[in-house]
Amino acid sequence: MNKNTIWAILLIGIILIAFSLYNSKVAKQQQREQSVRDSIARQEAMEAIRHEKANDSVPIPQAADTRTGTYSNAYLNRSLEGTESLHVLENNKLRITFTNKGGQPYSVQIKNFKTYQGDSLIFFNGPSNKLMLDLYAGEQINTDDFFFIPNNVTEGNLITFSLYFDKGSYIEYVYTLEEDSHLLNLSINLVGMDRFIPRNVTQLDLDWTVDIRHLEKGFNNEKNYSTIAYKYPNTKDVEKLGLRKPNAGESLKTRVEWVAFQQQFFSAIIIADDSFNSGDISFRFYEPENADTLLMNCRAYMQIPYQAAPEQSIQLQFYFGPNGFYSLKAYDRSFEQIIPLGGFLINWINRFLIIPIFNFLNRFISNFGLIILIMTIFIKLIISPFTFKSHMSSVKMRVLKPEIDKINAKYPKKEDAMKKQQETMALYRKTGVNVMGGCWPMLFQMPILFAMFRFFPGSIELRQEPFLWADDLSGYDSILNLPFKIPLYGDHVSLFALLMALSMFFYSRMNMKQQSADQQMPGMQGMMLYFMPLMMLVVCNNLSSALSYYYLLSNLITMLQTWVIKRFFVDEEKLYKKLKEKADKAPAVVKKSKFQQRLEEMQRRQQQQMRNKR
Repeated sequence: MNKNTIWAILLIGIILIAFSLYNSKVAKQQQREQSVRDSIARQEAMEAIRHEKANDSVPIPQAADTRTGTYSNAYLNRSLEGTESLHVLENNKLRITFTNKGGQPYSVQIKNFKTYQGDSLIFFNGPSNKLMLDLYAGEQINTDDFFFIPNNVTEGNLITFSLYFDKGSYIEYVYTLEEDSHLLNLSINLVGMDRFIPRNVTQLDLDWTVDIRHLEKGFNNEKNYSTIAYKYPNTKDVEKLGLRKPNAGESLKTRVEWVAFQQQFFSAIIIADDSFNSGDISFRFYEPENADTLLMNCRAYMQIPYQAAPEQSIQLQFYFGPNGFYSLKAYDRSFEQIIPLGGFLINWINRFLIIPIFNFLNRFISNFGLIILIMTIFIKLIISPFTFKSHMSSVKMRVLKPEIDKINAKYPKKEDAMKKQQETMALYRKTGVNVMGGCWPMLFQMPILFAMFRFFPGSIELRQEPFLWADDLSGYDSILNLPFKIPLYGDHVSLFALLMALSMFFYSRMNMKQQSADQQMPGMQGMMLYFMPLMMLVVCNNLSSALSYYYLLSNLITMLQTWVIKRFFVDEEKLYKKLKEKADKAPAVVKKSKFQQRLEEMQRRQQQQMRNKR
């Protein structure tokens, strides 16, 4: 086979591969076009049924009205005047009220839930909530300025609103609310609009603004867990504008699959089947105790892809509902990631440990205080081997105090600190004492504590659930309302937070009694004994009472474990004799661990630097 034959074969292969890729691209394009045609066909069939039921009684503006006005189009001028009318779509989960002014949602009620005050849960309500198209159709128009022509077909749970530009050209909104669903479907049909919208226009602007109402106990607590989230297509990750910010905004330069206006326990999400091209999103919080009881104003100014055609249908969906982890996950759009469950490790613990255990127990137990107690015991049992090991490490160090005192007496001078440290570490190696053994329970327990810190305030299952004196485990409990506000602390007294701080104080005190005098510096002892409980009291006073209750249980159970270990598993005299015998039998030179080697090397360098300075 000569060189020309080889090149010919390679060229034919390249041509075949290129042709195959081109055919695949054409096939996908044809599938997309067929999907659009099918969607239009379904919409036309639905339109025919709707007009048949309405007996062709829709009042289309007459072209004879040629009076001058704001717009050059007589139909638009006529649509500027009208009487506002409200129309309702309703199922067993939502009640959505629409207005013909702009053909947009006016209010949304999420059923089966109440506000903290006991009222029906109206997520948003009033004329300040907007869903409008901003486009150029010979002149710049905003659909919020016009009175649409409504056509209410109640049998199909469907409402349409139409804005005419002439007899054959109009913008139509078709809202459909399915049974037993939190989803509202919106089909924006552009019929004959290619005669008005220039052919070089490739996108339309959709402006969605919502004033979310204050719904929960404690304005600041609700505010701290509310934000805007969004998701890029072809990824499972969800981005957020951030929590605990008074206001925030961001320009999205690439395609976006959905945008969520996220309150602590409920969300309004807009989803584009073909994704938004780009957009600007922002939110700002209202002042507490405002007259309209509003929490935050959210806005998404998004660009929708558009292609000039006699008929075009843009498909959108809205989710109005609770932030339940499994209910959001069922939509398979990563909605569940809007729940603030923490960063990578904390999020993983919540998703695969805390939430499954919590929901499993909730199948059999309705009392959430009891569920939290069982969860706490279960977690403590999991880490109990490390707790036992930590306690034994502390006991060994305490019983070896006489030997440590001998070493201290042997090297009283400061320049002998290196020798004293080396001999102390040698004693620990001979007796098998791990100086880092006390860190293991903390290493395992801290991520779980942080996971609980995220889980309880964002768990809708705890919302408005009472336990003992707390009327809502998702918010703070209060046994005394103060006539004034203490900075950082608040204007009330949380009993769970107070009990949690006391338990932390007594647990720290118990630990200090068990430790030798040189294991902690006096300053560290004071910090652990007084500062940490006081700090936690201030922090938890305004947080979820379930969180304070969990910390209280965790401290009490740890104290009980410590007492049981000390009472039934430790005999300090026998342990001292055993360690002494082990040290005597140990070889003079014991192999050092890498950590001990690095520690001694650092100490040598420090001493050398001190000698150089002197």
